[in-house]
Amino acid sequence: MVKETGYYDVLGVKPDASDSELKKAYRKMALKFHPDKNPDGAEQFKQISQAYEVLSDEKKRKIYDQGGEEALQGGGGGGEGFHNPFDVFDMFFGGGGGRRGERRVKPTVHNLRVSLDALYKGCTKKLKISRTATCKQCNGRGGAEGAAKTCADCNGRGMKIRMIRMGPMVQQMQSHCESCNGEGETIDHKDRCKKCNGKKQVKEDEIIEVGITPGMRDGEKFVFEGKGDEVVGIDKPGDFVVVLDEIEHGTFVRKGDNLIVQHNIDLSEALCGFVRTITTLDGRHIFYRVLPGEVIAHADVKVIHNEGMPMKRAPSDKGDLLVQFDVKFPDKISPDAAKKLADLLPGKREEIIDEDAEVVELTELDPRASRRNFGEREEFEGHHGGGFGGHAHGPGGVQCQQS
Repeated sequence: MVKETGYYDVLGVKPDASDSELKKAYRKMALKFHPDKNPDGAEQFKQISQAYEVLSDEKKRKIYDQGGEEALQGGGGGGEGFHNPFDVFDMFFGGGGGRRGERRVKPTVHNLRVSLDALYKGCTKKLKISRTATCKQCNGRGGAEGAAKTCADCNGRGMKIRMIRMGPMVQQMQSHCESCNGEGETIDHKDRCKKCNGKKQVKEDEIIEVGITPGMRDGEKFVFEGKGDEVVGIDKPGDFVVVLDEIEHGTFVRKGDNLIVQHNIDLSEALCGFVRTITTLDGRHIFYRVLPGEVIAHADVKVIHNEGMPMKRAPSDKGDLLVQFDVKFPDKISPDAAKKLADLLPGKREEIIDEDAEVVELTELDPRASRRNFGEREEFEGHHGGGFGGHAHGPGGVQCQQS
């Protein structure tokens, strides 16, 4: 049990989330609320970065789980304070690594959605990127040499300072200078560069190629050095980072190098055998047999070796394909059929009933009837569910297309 779940709630994960689940949640939410893409998301971006900074650190996460935010603030691992949320973002997406104090342009990060089929077979994606570049016609001056003049409204500070009197108190307020757009200098219209109109920068488009090799995974990054934005006064351009974002597949669920598929079978098939065909991610058709007499229980898992995902370092080797079975029981059967089954199936249990025992009736459970009943049902399913994380349709079970 954890004392608080606030940081987990911010990232939208459960308290038992793995490191990979934390990374995936942070990546998606940080990109969604980054101020560059979402001007109203600054506060959420800060909270997301703070939550990830704590939960991604094994020591801090343990302290937080045991004592909450109060324990962190009390010197138990978080007393040194939190990093700048943009620093956390840069470290996660590969924008750090410069010398301390060195001015760097933050990387441009792009989420590239790719199908599981593409990660299985590999492919090359062409991507059109747009970046801010220094105007080459004026070399980033905005106009002819010497045309830039100190802004008269802010005296070159880029900020306007005004004094506000509040009774006996005088408060100093700073605001962005609109006359020079915060740059501290202006250029007369007639002297401005014709290409950038005095803005010193222009937009440039470029086509890049992202080479996806078989076996790559969700969250992997491609760093294109120097393909990001340029900033006047900083020699080195930023990087352009492409992050793979796996699209949920309709049939398979990926777990590492393995694939999982769920097959629904009738009770007669579970007892008497059946045949199923699977179309693999590279378009092949494979099939397996369950022979009569080989009983398949609900939530059983069988393995087909070497039919999973290609292994990144050795694409000729593959993981396994795991088949999870969901046995569909009939709603009811006739008394005659029941008698025949009882004769065919292994002997059923005979219960010795005490003569003082009371007769009760089984009815369908309605989870909406009361919160108490609903809680008891959850507890029952938690103890009796099977397969990967419980019943195939319950919390934590494998979610994939029925076939």
